[in-house]
Amino acid sequence: QVQLVESGGGLVQAGGSLTLSCAASGRTGVIYLMAWFRQAPGTEREFVARINWNGDNTDYAASVKGRFTITNEYAKNTAYLQMNSLKPEDTAVYYCAASRIWTTDRNAYNYWGQGTQVTVSS
Repeated sequence: QVQLVESGGGLVQAGGSLTLSCAASGRTGVIYLMAWFRQAPGTEREFVARINWNGDNTDYAASVKGRFTITNEYAKNTAYLQMNSLKPEDTAVYYCAASRIWTTDRNAYNYWGQGTQVTVSS
């Protein structure tokens, strides 16, 4: 099993920045991909960004491209999401997820964190 623990959420004003962290533990050798998803009230959970475990391939949702950056520290089994120029519409619960394949399909992710709330005030 793989355990994922997110941290770093909070309240920020529009235009501000936050960095989320996701620490993986357990059988991390099965992980190929780490990703962030988010879910606002009344909406489906949506893909935000992904990175392969080697850190040499990344992908972003169009809504966050140019504002968010996903990185990882392989030695620390930790992935990060640097969020800049935050907008009120970025308000959501952000979830870290891990997969054994390169995918944006949330149903293909085997492991999920508990989520961390990000609130952007206008």
